[in-house]
Amino acid sequence: MADPPLVTGATGFAGSHLIDHLLEYEPTVAAWAHVRHGEPHLAGDSRVQWDSVDLLDRQGVADALARLRPSVVYHCAGIAHVGESWSKPVRALSVNVLGTHHVLEGVRDAALHIPVLVTGSALVYRQSADVLREEDPIGPSDPYGVSKLAQEMLALRAGGTPVFVVRPFNHAGPRQSPTYVTSSFARQIAEIEAGMRDPVLRVGNLDSQRDITDVRDTVRAYRLVVQRGTPARPYNVCSGQAYRIRDLLEWLIGRSRTPIRIEMDPERLRPSDNPVIAGDRSRVSTETGWAPKIPIQQTLDDLLDYWRAQTARQS
Repeated sequence: MADPPLVTGATGFAGSHLIDHLLEYEPTVAAWAHVRHGEPHLAGDSRVQWDSVDLLDRQGVADALARLRPSVVYHCAGIAHVGESWSKPVRALSVNVLGTHHVLEGVRDAALHIPVLVTGSALVYRQSADVLREEDPIGPSDPYGVSKLAQEMLALRAGGTPVFVVRPFNHAGPRQSPTYVTSSFARQIAEIEAGMRDPVLRVGNLDSQRDITDVRDTVRAYRLVVQRGTPARPYNVCSGQAYRIRDLLEWLIGRSRTPIRIEMDPERLRPSDNPVIAGDRSRVSTETGWAPKIPIQQTLDDLLDYWRAQTARQS
């Protein structure tokens, strides 16, 4: 059997969807996770080879890579929440930067001549109301963005290893943590419908505009970048359209089976909040043929249905 592709951060949002996508093309996928909260996605499926690996353990990472000898590494592991980076900046830097360093060093130490995809972030860019292109000025405004920029700089200087870098913008869909805005809305609506909370939806800043792509489209881009992209050349992964958060909320409320009122919650406001984040996907589309296929309305509907199902299991 051929060496499997490896997904780090496999219990995470994008990582779990990437496993689904890769299994459409591969007989098996190797999946790494350090800490599991409950049963991982596809637990018990023989096509997924699970391993518990701490990315901050350099020797443990090197040994695991030497044993597995994957055909490609999709490095999705890391601290992904902007809000958490403000309260735990050292952890964000450690996991996102040092963890990436250990993966790249492990690939080199095992003499693996394989591609490595590093998932960066659109938050490495300087704040701008204009559509962001890969050559636009860099200047992150929060600890998370700083950690992702450091991760990217490290990855782009990994001599001898073909490293591909993507800068995903916001993505959404089923299985997303409720710490993210659209998933928070959908979960609250599902719980209100189930009678688990009062018919009040608590929100943060609704005037922000975000470029949002369905996570299933996002992970499809990751595979295509590795197949058709150019190493050491960053690629925006985005829809190319910024949506106002208020409009997304109104769509979800319009799907609610129960009347709901909205209340502002100051605790949901972040210390730094870019008013507009929108990307240009021309490079990734031209060079790999990728384009998003799933409309935002379907993403939101699927997300709401996911939380309805989760809520039904809890009640």
